[in-house]
Amino acid sequence: MRYLIGIDGGGTKTAICAIRAGDLLLSHAETSGTSWREHGASGVAGKIKKSLNELTRNGQIAGAAIGLPCHGESIEGDRAVEQAIRREFSDVPFYFTNDVEVGWAGSLALEPGINIVAGTGSIAFGKDIHGKTARSGGWSEFFGDEGSCYWVGRKVLELFSKQADGRIQKDALYDVVYRNFGLNDDYGILDIVHDSYMHSRENVASLQLLAKEAALLGSRSAITLYIEAAGELCLIIEAIKNKLDFSSESFNVSYTGGLFKADELIFPHFSRRIEEMGGNLITPRLKPEEGALLLAYQHFFEDDFEAAKKAIAERTPQP
Repeated sequence: MRYLIGIDGGGTKTAICAIRAGDLLLSHAETSGTSWREHGASGVAGKIKKSLNELTRNGQIAGAAIGLPCHGESIEGDRAVEQAIRREFSDVPFYFTNDVEVGWAGSLALEPGINIVAGTGSIAFGKDIHGKTARSGGWSEFFGDEGSCYWVGRKVLELFSKQADGRIQKDALYDVVYRNFGLNDDYGILDIVHDSYMHSRENVASLQLLAKEAALLGSRSAITLYIEAAGELCLIIEAIKNKLDFSSESFNVSYTGGLFKADELIFPHFSRRIEEMGGNLITPRLKPEEGALLLAYQHFFEDDFEAAKKAIAERTPQP
């Protein structure tokens, strides 16, 4: 049995989609993060091999498109992870790209527009009617990733510390963090963060959920944090808008990533800013891994692209 594969790698989780030739039957799988900076090239390749073997039951893979975090940002890193994956699948043709492109490919089904990713990190990718592409954001958690879950998670710790020592007024965020960490005193958080969070982007990003909990309890600092996150994400989108040709018409903007699960805390501010810059916010059409699958068809089986696109859209629920 022959399969075509789409992979959406991420800092926290990796989603994989396989489509079976002939009946166009879709199947999905998920594994943990596949950033080579965090797990190493061989670690990433091993995770992908294990998941694909389980998903395809060791069937033949006719082609695969893989979006990976950090891809395109290090020549040596790209070479190492691509070689490691190709060693595991020596006969398979691959298209490698950054995970932001597969997010765009899924959310806009390869049509012109901009997609913003706000997951563990933040980055955006766009393509205009002339086929010109651009990306913005996604630099580094050390000096970037503004508006991401990681960025919000760090801000949660910053706000807790300021509320704990009296620099700003305490609100529900302080109580949520104190209770979540099971603290007996404020400074007890230091050992916990040092041991379990400082060296894990995934763990820091998970603290975004504490911001959501606090905001829903009425924390003004947490509510403001989501407003600031929306503003940062819109700066990334506007940078792409200014690089591409969207001057003649309204352009579509879509979104992927865990931050958007905050729903009413993020969308009102985000959508208003998008409209102000001439954009039209749309619900993602397909999942990122399904976008990767479309890229695989586009690169390796272009004659079957339209049929596959229709089948994928009909056989998968809205993300």
